[in-house]
Amino acid sequence: MVYNNADPSRLIEEVAKELQKEESMKEPDWAKYVKTGHFKERPPVRKDWWYIRAASVLRKIEMLGPVGVSKLRRKYGGKKNRGHKPEHFYRGSGNILRKILQGLEKAGYVKKAQKGVHFGRIITGKGVSLLTKSAQKVIKN
Repeated sequence: MVYNNADPSRLIEEVAKELQKEESMKEPDWAKYVKTGHFKERPPVRKDWWYIRAASVLRKIEMLGPVGVSKLRRKYGGKKNRGHKPEHFYRGSGNILRKILQGLEKAGYVKKAQKGVHFGRIITGKGVSLLTKSAQKVIKN
């Protein structure tokens, strides 16, 4: 697993560049206006945030798989600033993660599977290949 030796943030950037070329990974029209969770105050600033999140989800699936939307919502959640009241943890947006998983599945990077009692999406050979090639580029640079 070459991608374990690569810097995660640079690896995600590299994978996001590759995902932008995929036709099935096009971001929806509403992605410009949506927040990534209830705990956020504003939508993301980056123009390519959809692909960055998709690359991050692909990496998380490889590390944790099989995973579903519920587990990913917990991973991408955060604490909400509630003024003078104590902070409270809120889960991330399920619709964003669902659409990203559907796009990754359509592109052939992940598939639904069951390992023991756990059911969810796991990474395919094409997804591992994408992560490995991107990690080699990152390590070489």
